[in-house]
Amino acid sequence: MEETTPMSEDSDQLSVLATLVAETETVLAEVSAAQVAEVRLLARAGQLAERQAATQRGSVRVHDMALRSIAAELGGVMRVTDRTVQQRIGEARELVESYPATLEAWEAGRLTRAHVRVILDAGACVPADRKAPFEAEAIRLCAADTPNRVRSAVEILAERCAERSFTERHAEASRGRRVRVVPGAQGMSDLIATVPTVIAEGVMDRLTQQATVIIDARTPDDDPRTTDQVRADVLSDLLLTGAPALDPTAYGDGPGTLGAIRAQVQVIVPALTLLGADEGPVDLVGRAPIDAATARCLAAETHSLARVLTDPVDGTVIAVDRYRTAVPQRRFLRARDQHCRFPGCRRAAIRCEIDHTIDHARGGPTALWNLAHLCQRHHSMKQFTAWRVRQHPGGVLEWTSPTGRLYREDAPVPPVAFVMSPAPPPVPTDTAPPF
Repeated sequence: MEETTPMSEDSDQLSVLATLVAETETVLAEVSAAQVAEVRLLARAGQLAERQAATQRGSVRVHDMALRSIAAELGGVMRVTDRTVQQRIGEARELVESYPATLEAWEAGRLTRAHVRVILDAGACVPADRKAPFEAEAIRLCAADTPNRVRSAVEILAERCAERSFTERHAEASRGRRVRVVPGAQGMSDLIATVPTVIAEGVMDRLTQQATVIIDARTPDDDPRTTDQVRADVLSDLLLTGAPALDPTAYGDGPGTLGAIRAQVQVIVPALTLLGADEGPVDLVGRAPIDAATARCLAAETHSLARVLTDPVDGTVIAVDRYRTAVPQRRFLRARDQHCRFPGCRRAAIRCEIDHTIDHARGGPTALWNLAHLCQRHHSMKQFTAWRVRQHPGGVLEWTSPTGRLYREDAPVPPVAFVMSPAPPPVPTDTAPPF
């Protein structure tokens, strides 16, 4: 019997590792080739949209519909939203048309996708006539190190090539300030505010000071929160209950109305969850699940509740009732649709418009079977592009793309399902009542 020595075991393991490394190189080369092919394809899609728009006369909005329509067509195949596809088309065209050497270096394996991202981000401030020398030097820097190490050097290089001063570009960038929510896991989300750096640092400093005061004044046994947790709680309290310092609705010494505005969210809570018999997740429409305790807290504070009666077989909404008077059709549609009904879109119904499937101007009635929620983006696409939609019984929408592909959009099945109880048996009439 041949005995295996530790040296031979090490040799075998080293051989396996060498094989894994070689296979990794092969796979990475294949992945890069596929990614580059996708970039070229998306760039061609953007160029097709530009040619289509060039043949039409109309406003900038009408021309933009060509790109939206193509993005939606590709999104149906790629299983992502048309907004995402449109953004990727823009980035692909920028890479193909303004950074051809970068694309070739990526295709040859000299750069990774992350390197390309560094060059694109930093090169945004470089004018067209200086992109070629910037690109050549940026490729040289990126090929020598990892993306995180060369980012700073590439950004400095871009600043030296920039045509306008940093101050001018900051003023332009500040016009893009915004706030957005990125849904996360376990009922959590990231609230991201893109603001000038000075403002961001000031906000963080004030939150830190306020958190420090709270932590110094508390009893650790009663309040075990960390500094990060306190900062997050203070930020939430200020945004949900505080009044802006500058309120154009304030007159004289009286407070304005902005501070009285409260957040509005649409939450679907199963009855058993309200009663505390179920701790499962609850649907925050258009976003992500939230925990049962938060849902019960929201329900306790709300001024009205909506009861949804659903078909016991397929779960389709057939009736809606609530304690507070409202427009019945809007109640019904909000409960049925929950979000925008364009394929892949999850914008909440409370942020959407109610669209006539058959246009009202063409005789479409304002009836439940002819109404559905669409966000402003997809409402415009339905009106100005070749995308068409038909509504079938049960709130089913059948979308037809410009190339003839069909996308079926079923009405969301609500997690709340109230069903009618069976009628009680009739009371016999041939028996005398007991005395």
